[in-house]
This record gives sequence, C-alpha cells and structure tokens, in this order.
Amino acid sequence: MTTPQEILHLVESGENVTAPGLDSTLPVVFNLSDNNSPADVMDVLSLRPFASGEQPWSRSTRLEHVRADAPLRPGDARLVRVAHEKGKESVLAEGDGWTLLTNRWKNGVAYVAVSAVTEELAETVLEASVKDATDPPKVDETSVEMGFWHMGTHGPVRSERAITADSWADIRRNYTAPVAEALDDVMRLGRDEVSGRLLLLHGPPGTGKTTALRALARAWNGWCQSDCVLDPEALFGTPSYLMEVAVGDDEDENRRWRLLILEDCDELIRGEAKQSTGQGLSRLLNLTDGMLGQGRDVLVAITTNEDLAMLHPAVVRPGRCLAQIEVGRLTRAEAVSWLDGAGVPSGEAGAIGDGGATLAELAALRKGEKRPENQDVPATATGFYL
Repeated sequence: MTTPQEILHLVESGENVTAPGLDSTLPVVFNLSDNNSPADVMDVLSLRPFASGEQPWSRSTRLEHVRADAPLRPGDARLVRVAHEKGKESVLAEGDGWTLLTNRWKNGVAYVAVSAVTEELAETVLEASVKDATDPPKVDETSVEMGFWHMGTHGPVRSERAITADSWADIRRNYTAPVAEALDDVMRLGRDEVSGRLLLLHGPPGTGKTTALRALARAWNGWCQSDCVLDPEALFGTPSYLMEVAVGDDEDENRRWRLLILEDCDELIRGEAKQSTGQGLSRLLNLTDGMLGQGRDVLVAITTNEDLAMLHPAVVRPGRCLAQIEVGRLTRAEAVSWLDGAGVPSGEAGAIGDGGATLAELAALRKGEKRPENQDVPATATGFYL
C-alpha cells in the first residue's frame, strides 16, 4: 500500500489581481511534490514574477569555463535562497525590479536567467552577472573542444569539454596503407573544399574509427566545430531536437562549420533501417543533402561495424558521401612494423597471424596481454560489441 504524495500549491495573492493598475498581473499556481528538490523549488520561485506578469521581460544565457570565484550576480543583489546538491549550486537573488536564478555545476558550466520589469533592466542585470565570469579556454595542442548533445528533461542540452586528440601525423601508422591514404585526403580538407555532407567510416570493432574522428576534429578545428551526439536515435526521432542541432546559433557572426559525430549507428543506416527506425533514416538524409541541410554548414560523420553491403543503398549512393572509408585490419607486415615501432619485443610478433591485426589487438599486445589462441578472423562483422 502506497502513501499518497502531498502536493504543495503555491498561489499568488489575490490582492495583485484586483489592485488598480495591475490588470496585467495574472494569478499563478505552481504544484510541488515531495519528489522535488530544493533546487526545483528555487526554479519555481524564480518563475513566479515572470509568470504573473510582474516582471514580464526575461533574458538567459549558458556559460562554459566559468571561474570558480565568479559570483554570477550583481554586487547589490539580495540573496533569497541558496541550495547545494551533488555537483550543483543554485542561487536565487533579487533586486529592485528584477529576479535572478543561477545554476552552476562543478564542471564549469552555468545557467543564468533574469526576469525584470523592463527589457533594458533585464539585459543590464544579465550583463552585470556574467561580466568577467569566464576564463578563456586553455590552449592545449593535444586536446580539442568538443560538444556533447543529449535530450535532457527540458529539451536538448549541449555541454562542451576538452578531449584528448592526437595529431593525424602521430597516429597515421595505426591504419593500413589504403585507409591511411584515404584519411590523408579527408584530413587536408578546408571549408571551401567540402563536397558531400556525409562521412562514413565502417569496419569491424577495434580498427580505430573513433580515434580517426578525434584526429579529424583536431585537424579541422580551425574551421569546424565538432559535436558528438550521444543519443542519435532520439535526435532523428524528435523533430524539435533535430531542428535545435541543425539550426545552431544564427546570431554568431563567426559561425564555423559543424561536424556531428554519430557513433555505432548500425540500426540507423543498415538495409532495413526504414522499417526498423521509421523516419530516422529519411531525416538523416534530409539533413545531409535535403531541404533541412540547405544553407546549413553541417557535416555528419557516422561510424558503423556493418559491412558496406549491409548498408542502405540511399546512404552509400554516389555523390552523397564526402568520403566512405572501410577501416580494416593492418596486414601482418604492417602489424609487425607497428609493434617494432612501439618497442614491443620481437617475440610478440609471432602472435600476429596471416590475417593481420586490428589496432585494438596491437594495443593489447603492447600492454602485455596475450592474444587468444586459435583466434580466426571473422568472415563478417557481427555489428555488435561482445
């Protein structure tokens, strides 16, 4: 037997509704339950003056690389509530004619929202709150800033963090000769040389497809922002999510191209994708060279474990792909050379069969792990990690 939840109703005073000169103020009711945290309560309280019409102007922004000592509020702000929960601090503050809510996370991301009685006041308070609040991104040639998209509770969310990315010159030897030559051409591309909006890397697991995309993000960093979509099935299954990602920030005068990275999208692009994923495949194709993609500087990179023959014909038709590269195993000679260059004792080369080896297998041998005996190269990729 369950206990009924208690619901708390926050109701605006009726005095505001009937008072002379406040006809624009509306009665407001908010529902809270015992499932709501103190930070949730503060979110509700911050909306009260805006929802009632008392402060009808709102401005908000999302910040990256926020300084730990940044107050994120004007100096004359009056603190109303402060809540701390795991990895997050929420502050509700107010001043004459305005209300401010700040949510700050330990990873240096913050969200600041202001409501005010005039548009000018809202903009002024927001500007004062975020002034000198962020540090410039640290310049590190071994890393690159990458965005990560996912569908959150209240809609699409993008967060950004630095990831390690080797230069292409440093990892080129990880790929068999034909693959390395094909990737050479892709790495050298500039913004004015793009023809085709889809980059397809396919092949068995452990061959270095993701490593190549990290190097590509670094090689293109000067003209292209790389974003990894964590839930591609939600992206192409939710039109509002897709529009948010595809449209981007039209107000950015220095807008760069964007590379959307979708990893392990076997179900989205295999031969029976139309039946299994509904409109997902159609929306992917529409983004790359349909109406949605027109006027949008968006590229899509997809990795899959599927064999090329298993992919949907519409995905691999001539002219659609910027490049489609099968990332396969290194030959035995290449694998032996790789181990020698990595300083692995020559005796380990005996573990390499006539079918060569994947990058993952070579990395395991370098760490001293033994390859299972009688391991044959699979005739076809299963498309699944075991």
